[in-house]
Amino acid sequence: PQPGSLLSSSLPLSFSSPPLAGDITQKGYEKKRSKLIGAFLPKAPGKGKYHSSNQNTNRVWMDPSVPHERRTPVTPGSSSRYHRRRSSGSRDERYRSDVHTEAVQAALAKQKERGKMAVPMPSKRRSLVVQSSMDAYTPPDTSSGSEEEGSMQGEGTPTSSQGSINMENWISRAIHGSTTSSTTSSSSTQSGGSGAASRLADVMGQTHLENHSTPPDVTGYTTDSIQVERPQGSTTASRATPKYGNAELMETGDGVPVGGRVSAKIQQLVNTLKRPKRPPLREFFVDDFEELLEVQQPDPNQPKAEGAQMLAMRGEQLGVVTNWPPSLEAALQRWGTISPKAPCLTTMDTNGKPLYILTYGKLWVRSMKVAYNILHKLGNKQEPMVRPGDRVALVFPNNDPAAFMVAFYGCLLAELVPVPIEVPLTRKDAGSQQIGFLLGSCGVTVALTSDACHKGLPKSTTGEIPQFKGWPKLLWFVTESKHLSKPPRDWFPHIKDANNDTAYIEYKTCKDGSVLGVTVMRIALLTHCQALTQSCGYTEAETIVNVLDFKKDVGLWHGILTSKGLKPEVICPCASSPEALTVAIRRPTDDSNQPPGRGVLSMQGLSHGVIRVDSEEKLSVLTLQDVGTAMPGALMCVVKPDGVSQLCKTDEIGELCVCSVATGTSYYGLSGMTKNTFEVFPMNSVGAPISEYPFTRTGLLGFVGPGGLCFIAGKMDGLMVVGGRRHNADDIVATALAVEPMKFVYRGRIAVFSITVLHDERIVVVAEQRPDSTEEDSFQWMSRVLQAIDGIHQVGVYCLALVPSNTLPKTPLGGIHLSETKQLFLEGSLHPCNVLMCPHTCVTNLPKPRQKQPEIGPASVMVGNLVSGKRIAQASGRDLGQMEDNDQARKFLFLSEVLQWRAQTTPDHVLYTLLNSRGTIASSLSCVQLHKRAEKIATMLAERGHLQDGDHVALVYPPGIDLIAAFYGCLYAGCVPITVRPPHPQNIATTLPTVKMIVEVSRSACMMTTAVICKLLRSKEASAAVDVRTWPPVLDTDDLPKKKPPLLYKPSNPDTLAYLDFSVSTTGMLAGVKMSHTATSAFCRSIKLQCELYPSREVAICLDPYCGLGFVIWCLCSVYSGHQSILIPPSELEVNPALWLLAVSQYKVRDTFCSYSVMELCTKGLGLQTESLKSRGLDLSRVRTCVVVAEERPRIALTQSFSKLFKDLGLHPRAVSTSFGCRVNLAVCLQGTSGPDPTTVYVDMRALRHDRVRLVERGSPHSLPLMESGKILPGVRIIIANPETKGPLGDSHLGEIWVCSGHNASGYFTVYGDEALQSDHFNSRLSFGDTQTIWARTGYLGFLRRTELTDASGERHDALYVVGALDEAMELRGMRYHPIDIETSVIRTHKSITECAVFTWTNLLVVVVELDGSEQEALDLVPLVTNVVLEEHYLIVGVVVVVDIGVIPINSRGEKQRMHLRDGFLADQLDPIYVAYNM
Repeated sequence: PQPGSLLSSSLPLSFSSPPLAGDITQKGYEKKRSKLIGAFLPKAPGKGKYHSSNQNTNRVWMDPSVPHERRTPVTPGSSSRYHRRRSSGSRDERYRSDVHTEAVQAALAKQKERGKMAVPMPSKRRSLVVQSSMDAYTPPDTSSGSEEEGSMQGEGTPTSSQGSINMENWISRAIHGSTTSSTTSSSSTQSGGSGAASRLADVMGQTHLENHSTPPDVTGYTTDSIQVERPQGSTTASRATPKYGNAELMETGDGVPVGGRVSAKIQQLVNTLKRPKRPPLREFFVDDFEELLEVQQPDPNQPKAEGAQMLAMRGEQLGVVTNWPPSLEAALQRWGTISPKAPCLTTMDTNGKPLYILTYGKLWVRSMKVAYNILHKLGNKQEPMVRPGDRVALVFPNNDPAAFMVAFYGCLLAELVPVPIEVPLTRKDAGSQQIGFLLGSCGVTVALTSDACHKGLPKSTTGEIPQFKGWPKLLWFVTESKHLSKPPRDWFPHIKDANNDTAYIEYKTCKDGSVLGVTVMRIALLTHCQALTQSCGYTEAETIVNVLDFKKDVGLWHGILTSKGLKPEVICPCASSPEALTVAIRRPTDDSNQPPGRGVLSMQGLSHGVIRVDSEEKLSVLTLQDVGTAMPGALMCVVKPDGVSQLCKTDEIGELCVCSVATGTSYYGLSGMTKNTFEVFPMNSVGAPISEYPFTRTGLLGFVGPGGLCFIAGKMDGLMVVGGRRHNADDIVATALAVEPMKFVYRGRIAVFSITVLHDERIVVVAEQRPDSTEEDSFQWMSRVLQAIDGIHQVGVYCLALVPSNTLPKTPLGGIHLSETKQLFLEGSLHPCNVLMCPHTCVTNLPKPRQKQPEIGPASVMVGNLVSGKRIAQASGRDLGQMEDNDQARKFLFLSEVLQWRAQTTPDHVLYTLLNSRGTIASSLSCVQLHKRAEKIATMLAERGHLQDGDHVALVYPPGIDLIAAFYGCLYAGCVPITVRPPHPQNIATTLPTVKMIVEVSRSACMMTTAVICKLLRSKEASAAVDVRTWPPVLDTDDLPKKKPPLLYKPSNPDTLAYLDFSVSTTGMLAGVKMSHTATSAFCRSIKLQCELYPSREVAICLDPYCGLGFVIWCLCSVYSGHQSILIPPSELEVNPALWLLAVSQYKVRDTFCSYSVMELCTKGLGLQTESLKSRGLDLSRVRTCVVVAEERPRIALTQSFSKLFKDLGLHPRAVSTSFGCRVNLAVCLQGTSGPDPTTVYVDMRALRHDRVRLVERGSPHSLPLMESGKILPGVRIIIANPETKGPLGDSHLGEIWVCSGHNASGYFTVYGDEALQSDHFNSRLSFGDTQTIWARTGYLGFLRRTELTDASGERHDALYVVGALDEAMELRGMRYHPIDIETSVIRTHKSITECAVFTWTNLLVVVVELDGSEQEALDLVPLVTNVVLEEHYLIVGVVVVVDIGVIPINSRGEKQRMHLRDGFLADQLDPIYVAYNM
């Protein structure tokens, strides 16, 4: 354990002693210490390492792994502190100083006076709340609870109301803001530099959501009205409970403290975040492209080191006494032969009874026996297994020091190098793999162990010891005397003087979990023992008590003097490290009047690396005791912790370095690291080395005080540099523990480490929670810890997580294995039961919110482009007028005429074939069948429906042939059809209202449908969902009249309405567009030309036929072009995922159309079946175009994985492409048969947020792949315009895509949900340049780029890249984000996240993730989601919602309905597993 302890760390003191006020005097200190140590008197606290056998000294060893009664029973074995020295958070008793507890109490009280923040408590699904804790839960306002809290704190604090940190159910009261009015001025005057509350402030730019119900205004809140009166001096008095609006936060039936409505909590969160956060940072220049991460500017007022340069400290002369033995083996031989009966080592049990006594004689004889047997009995004479100089592992349990000692000296006598390690308990101990790596690199083949230990190792069924994970193959050798043969009389070990050979290797675990071996030479071993003997004044026949781990460091080296009573001046703290062995030790004095050196240092100063002595009245101070002076014969200095090893000034904290024979010499096998640690030449201010001899870095941080006393402030391993200030993990643990720890968490089971997020270290605290603490309690404790750390260290905690007791990975001696814990945290497998993230407080280096520059006029943009030689971004498909083709259908103005013509000329030509889920033909339609069926439907409309021409008719059909017949029936009758997706029979409640809405908004005079759906519309469930009495008349087309109509309707004007196309956008808007007869025919012709469709062709179609391009391909194209359409309803794929591809293969189809949902279904459902499909003869080699019909940015990951997956089945990678359409033009682009392959470019995502396109190389950081959305259709012209100024933009500039074409829709029929939608969507003109052409605005951002490829006409090909819809984009911090980019990052972050959707509410970013895994994993996702969004998007997530699979609503096109999700979340309809509100 660590230097600087106030009390020896071997005593696990309970923390309940009453706090003493103020400074603790020497007398009080002694009194207190004797009281505490009284119980332990027979066993004095020891510090120190195996000591040499120079003096014939008896060591008494007490097993540290047997828990003492007063210890908190935490882990079997060493309770909190044992091996703590290896985990980098070595806790030591200097924490138990009462000053710290008092400081924390005061800091919390101070926070409290400043007004309480209301932090929304996370909400958990019931199943996640541990049941046991609920029984123990009493509602917070009952007096019993309060009395108990009062009495706990009342001990020793005279005014319990002030000292108490019973924060009055701190969180449960939703108080907006502090009790002062929350104007900036008043809260900033209050902020006083500490306190989370004052720093939590507005971090995100406001977002404006125009077309949704307006979120509450978060800027104009005043909180004067809410006052909290708190009666002084009484904790039990009843309290005023302000309510939040009408949602009371604390009431749930069974007493589970779950917060109230989500929207109320979000309001709370917004209020909390609104406070001013930090002093304004200096202005800086933002480059045109880069978002600069803010660089923390050094505060001009921060303390700087002012002292002179330090001088190296020399220890006293090492006086070598002439009769000292020349080596440790020689010493053993001497004492073993001169005084064989003298006790050398006594093992004690917990009651202080001797268990076993090893004499010097026994040690000598047994060590010889071990040495002889290892050298001569392993392997054979010619090939011994072990030779002098080889490394062997020593594996001994903690309760058997005698066996360990025999084996250790046996190795020294045999000239072998012992590598002592822990006993591996299971095959996957934390860190065990790294130990195995060390053994492997040391070339260890033999492990020495004791009988008992050998029996306890895990064995396989055959009785062999399995190979531990990552370990080399070992021969296990038991060292008990009875198993060994006696050495022959003439054999004698070779005893040399100590030399530069390696004596032993001690392992050391680094901060990152890797294990290094520190090699110690024989001469260093001897010198070290001599130095310890001299500085501790050991003489023969004294007794040393050691309660430390004897395998490593201080325990492997010595113990401490005891006489009968323990006098204060014999407590000699020392400092040590694996590399430098003992660095300093306080010499035992005879003078009891000389108090130990004490330093009370300012934490603020320490965080800047400067020593400032402080008064103990201050809250944030660290009280240190000295650890004595440098070792005899050693030279010590302090160097700067980073960069060149330069000497520190006298008032600077740095890393201690030692120059002495008695240090380690290298990290085994690692020359580079060895050079940086063991061969350091400290420089003075002019850059000259201070000594010709190399120094060793100790890994300890500290300084040399007056009188040459060393003070240790922490360890390099525990150092965390946050925002340029240094914090020690141990200090933060101490602060956390001072917050009423015993109630909620286990002492010593707290891990503190930092993770790097967004170019700075962020502090993470993980603690084991007691099983009996309630959710409310834990949450309150967490909030207080955050406040305490903020108040005392002035640093924010990024994440605080509580895990169930006993779940953190342990080191073999029971401490927490820090690097494994960090690893689990980062990979999302820590499984916490409570998480509180505070990114808003800690992340202070986000780029500045972007200020929109005043727009440059479009004319100057134009001139600028001309000057820089950039062309205006415009492109067009082939010209329809120029194209000569024998298109017979061209001579007809109306599709109804084309059908009549086909029914006369090719009556039996099959136009449509519908497949069922088995892949067989369910029904088909030839030209004449379709014509006749349409005639009958027209008759029915006229006779039964009494419809006039121009009436609107809703067609509610499943995907199939009835839908097509009904459509042409409407055209024959002169009615305007509207296709509507039928309600889902299993989900009427949510799907029927949409049907009803479309029917009403489209002003349909009647509905046509099948008998089955008729019945469904009249069912009980339907009447529960909508008002069925207001339906228009419903016609059942399964029952058609026999006669045909007297004459077919022929429209007078081709510009009249042919049909209405209704669709719900992803933002939840229902928009219907008008398609005229002219546009419909032009559309069909354009597709016919692009895809080269003729009557002899077959096309397979697997998508939903209700709107957009999907409807056109399903219902219209075959009639126009005469090709045969093979129709595959997507719903059939749920039964048989291979249906679509089998049909494509069986019918030898060259062109096929599908949707993203179909493609995803095939990728997920058939991923493992490609071999079996191949054997069934599935062949996709004839496919030349497979087009995904879409209205979004191409999903490149999905199309690529689809192509890769089915490449083995013959699918050509260039066959797969996407189309692009939108409301104003149902198909702008569509990959045809001729023309270049779709290209992919990589753009910088950071530039996109600023509405710029910056092309980068594939794989460069922040790159985003964008695939071209097919080829521009014939007759279509495109231009990219600035959506604000309407000016034309240059090539490769991001802007809105505008389109001009014969098949544009002619306008909105109605827009439901936003009446004021710009009328200019269909007729916009550029503000500059070509101002005559009338364009339609697509509402999508994208860019055009001229490529090197040539198109069919020999021109250079222009590629269109779609980035995303303007109305989906979120504006945060002044930048434009596309939800899909954030979602992609989030899905990538953890294997259990299957889907993700993001939206904003007020100005908070809400991330919803679907969890595919156990609910226990839900909380793992919160930090990972927060990290990845910060790292990749520079945004702070406000709320993380974890839900079940299938909660995120997805429409038929496979698009996420983010607005529906948002409304469901705010109305508490999602039943989330967990909701985390990031602070």
